[in-house]
Amino acid sequence: MCGIVGIVGKSDVNVQLYDALTMLQHRGQDAAGILTSHKGKFAQQKANGLVKDVFRTRHMQRLVGHAGIGHVRYPTAGSSGPALAQPFYVNSPYGIALAHNGNLTNTADVSDDIYRTDLRHVNTDSDSEVLLNVFAQELLKIGKLKPAPEDFFTAITSMHNRVRGGYACVSLVANYGLVAFRDPHGIRPLVFGKRDTENGTEYMVASESVAMDVLGYTLIRDVAPGEAVFITSDGELHTHQCAEPDLTPCIFEHVYFARPDSIMDGISVYKSRLRQGERLAAKILKERPDHDIDVVIPIPDSSRVAGQALAQQLGVKFREGLVKNRYIGRTFIMPGQQQRKKSVRQKLNPIRLEFEGKNVMLVDDSIVRGTTCQQIIQMAREAGAAKVYFASAAPAVKYPNVYGIDMPSAKELIAHGRTDSEVCEEIGADWLIYQDLDDLIAASSDGNEQITSFDCSVFTGEYVTGDVDQTYLDRLDAARNDNVKAKGDKSIDQGENAVIGLHNDEDDAAVSLG
Repeated sequence: MCGIVGIVGKSDVNVQLYDALTMLQHRGQDAAGILTSHKGKFAQQKANGLVKDVFRTRHMQRLVGHAGIGHVRYPTAGSSGPALAQPFYVNSPYGIALAHNGNLTNTADVSDDIYRTDLRHVNTDSDSEVLLNVFAQELLKIGKLKPAPEDFFTAITSMHNRVRGGYACVSLVANYGLVAFRDPHGIRPLVFGKRDTENGTEYMVASESVAMDVLGYTLIRDVAPGEAVFITSDGELHTHQCAEPDLTPCIFEHVYFARPDSIMDGISVYKSRLRQGERLAAKILKERPDHDIDVVIPIPDSSRVAGQALAQQLGVKFREGLVKNRYIGRTFIMPGQQQRKKSVRQKLNPIRLEFEGKNVMLVDDSIVRGTTCQQIIQMAREAGAAKVYFASAAPAVKYPNVYGIDMPSAKELIAHGRTDSEVCEEIGADWLIYQDLDDLIAASSDGNEQITSFDCSVFTGEYVTGDVDQTYLDRLDAARNDNVKAKGDKSIDQGENAVIGLHNDEDDAAVSLG
């Protein structure tokens, strides 16, 4: 999962891009990057680390230009070295940079086709670089010295015919403007908005609407599935439907990833989480009308809204019994089980008086690997809880995600191949209750009745692109399970298998790409 942003303004956009990326930091803490365009030249800064650590004043001083794109990343495919930080860049045609959120499911085939047919070199194992090269090649085929908006749309139409998966992208083309597009299923989110200044209208495209709020942009709407947006360097807005739309957005955005103050496909993430809590409470009352729950305690942060609604519907106290260290990253996207286990203890600390002698209902947005809930249940018992119940605002996660969320290996998912009672025993709870899938879907679709289906593949094993089989999943598992990640991290630390990064050097020398 990643966060992307693109801006075409009437003055330098570097600070705007920085501020937008800080608002999208929850979508990735592995690396960050900004690329700007000024008089046909690209300048960029990208590196591993948080936004606040990657960019310094000296970087911002050279990131000049009225147009730019930005990216925050955590690795879902490929390694996590600095060469994988985005945006990526190719010089032909025109000079194109791209930042991508999502994951392609036919990367291997497309990469081979790029090499054998298009004679293009892909320097990393990132599907984002593959996607950039396909877009560039389709533009090159048009063969115009000065492309018009419809030429970019033609290239994107052809690109959709070559790639499959979940993807939302922003791309900057030197001297021409900003291109943004979304996959035909709309799996990954993308919105655009504008703000009026005394010098004219400025436009922004981003993964979540919250990035616009902080900068005073007004949300226009979501980029439709299969739609492309082109904003010229002069600020003219063009849109075009480049593929047949079949809106099936990822429901896990509403469960976990997105900020609650974001609007996605017309759905308030905050309200969807409220409804998740209400529906989960109704299930609890149906299964255990005489429950003995004394207090509901959310596992911060993404379960807080659902937990409040659940407690209100049950008529029991809601308490913040776990204090979060906000300087530790999101645990289930951390590579390596041992690192995740260590991180939970560093991240959360119980307030003893909220647990001691009480029957506690812990609420989390979901249970993925089970690392977090196992540790927290043990912490609750150590804090004196009489009984520890556990409620998941999402159904059991039993299958890997292939569209950009780091759930690569089915055998690393605690619910895969286990019954609910077996999961309950594994995590050490006195009782475990999951949200029903129909209730989760209703919690989101109630916000926009025009959406008739969601990508629920992590719960059902049904993949909307129709090209994911067991062979693909086995190959994914072999490439991305925890053991492989641990070996990859070790080799990077030892300086082995280093990928050449076409990006700024450590001495922060200015880079002009164009």
